[in-house]
Amino acid sequence: MGERTEFNPGDKAPNNGEYMEVGEDSFHMNIENPQHVTLEKGEKFPQTTNEDRKWKKVKQF
Repeated sequence: MGERTEFNPGDKAPNNGEYMEVGEDSFHMNIENPQHVTLEKGEKFPQTTNEDRKWKKVKQF
């Protein structure tokens, strides 16, 4: 089973890193000025600006 890639507000971060707010059920939905947060493993995700949005880890290259 794979690791989850999208998280709801109140979920705990699985790893340290930067997370970004993404659109409803789609990673390619364009959101103007999405929220970004940096969390430590185990910290809870904050509320999103829209109840239909989720958090997704920003890929580091």
